[in-house]
Amino acid sequence: MKIAVIGYSGAGKSTLARALGKRYGIPVLHMDRVHHAPGWQVRDREEARRMVLHVMEGPDWVIDGNYTNFFYRRRMAEADAVIFLALPRLNCFFRAVKRFFRYRGQTRADMAEGCTEKMDWEFICWLLWKGRGRQKRRWMEAGLGEHLDKVTVLKSQRAIDTYWEGRSC
Repeated sequence: MKIAVIGYSGAGKSTLARALGKRYGIPVLHMDRVHHAPGWQVRDREEARRMVLHVMEGPDWVIDGNYTNFFYRRRMAEADAVIFLALPRLNCFFRAVKRFFRYRGQTRADMAEGCTEKMDWEFICWLLWKGRGRQKRRWMEAGLGEHLDKVTVLKSQRAIDTYWEGRSC
């Protein structure tokens, strides 16, 4: 089983991906961990692409994150299910703030070593505006357009809960 979890920053992609991986006993790859090397450094692009390919070559995976430079269209094509977390911007912002206070000074499991949780103006702008722009929506939709039969769009925590309780990918 191959599952792609995409959506807006702060929507809960990593949390859902971990839960799906645990439920089905399959490996999970967090694209934030691929993109960032230790200490918030951007990982070498070819090394990152190799990391993604290594997981994608397996029979089963859950991959969470967008990152178009890392086989986005191929991930959407190969996934048996695509879950798009499209929560409202303020929900994502408050989730990210909550996450910051929960993990402040720590590195989450879905991040590279030394990438301690942070909340700065650049990230706030990304959460509220830049990560939700028209261009961003267009490329997400373009990658999904050919695969609408396997896309589930979840727009609230209630929808996520209902999906989790009632649907197996």
